Amino acid sequence: MSSSAPSQTAPGVALSMASTSTEGFPDWRAVHAALMCSDPQYKSAQVQALQWMPEPEGGINVEPISAPGRPERPALVAPRELKSRGLGSAAGRAALIHAVAHIEFNAVNLALDAIYRFRDMPAAYYRDWHGVALDEARHFQMLATRLSELGHAYGDFPAHNGLWEAACKTADSCLARMALVPRVLEARGLDVTPAMIERLERVGDHATIAILRVILREEVAHVAIGTRWFRHCCARADVDPDQTFLMLVNTHSPGAIRRPFNTEARDIAGFTATEQQGLERIADAAAAVR
Repeated sequence: MSSSAPSQTAPGVALSMASTSTEGFPDWRAVHAALMCSDPQYKSAQVQALQWMPEPEGGINVEPISAPGRPERPALVAPRELKSRGLGSAAGRAALIHAVAHIEFNAVNLALDAIYRFRDMPAAYYRDWHGVALDEARHFQMLATRLSELGHAYGDFPAHNGLWEAACKTADSCLARMALVPRVLEARGLDVTPAMIERLERVGDHATIAILRVILREEVAHVAIGTRWFRHCCARADVDPDQTFLMLVNTHSPGAIRRPFNTEARDIAGFTATEQQGLERIADAAAAVR
């Protein structure tokens, strides 16, 4: 079993706040405390304050987590119950910003869970996902500030729980987690954010556009981190990454794959031509039966 970090990432990808250092392991108790914290501001502070140790600390069991810490609001509903709103009004734009803020808040918890849950990874893995958690917390804060400018706050609109449900489904496999969360659900953000920006340009919401451009740029790096560690897990399991990825998507998440694809961003994030062609086939097959 290899204990070394992969030696390469997708070309041209800066790993954002994430570090490729191979020194230091997280304080598992502190990671768990941050994961279970329900206050977004305090959760961000705990992510910032996370301490590192030269060697992994033993004797601390991984606890099952049915739900991470989150505030009482927003109300969580089925995706089909969420209303589509136009962007011509401040309320419509606030609803869109709230939806993205909810994704970013969930992404903080997902990054923390990736650190906490999988204990047999190289030190660089934990540094990478801590960097992702820092970025996602900053994204959430930017969006929360923008919501406040529009007279709203996080929790004012309902949201769904799809991202965390995916974490529960992949809790027993780092390989599956890296395939199905960053490389499917989070990669979807690469595809849909350019269209959001275009719609906001039509209504002149340049403040929100500036935030989404930061998020889009940094999310490419986050998906690349998912690619990096997915391939590491595949090498450790001695399985073909392209075939394994498409098998997992076909088995667990075919309905999450939809056109259009941001192929430029996906290329930078490390998707191979074989993977992308397979995703296009899955998207077309799913669309045919909708």
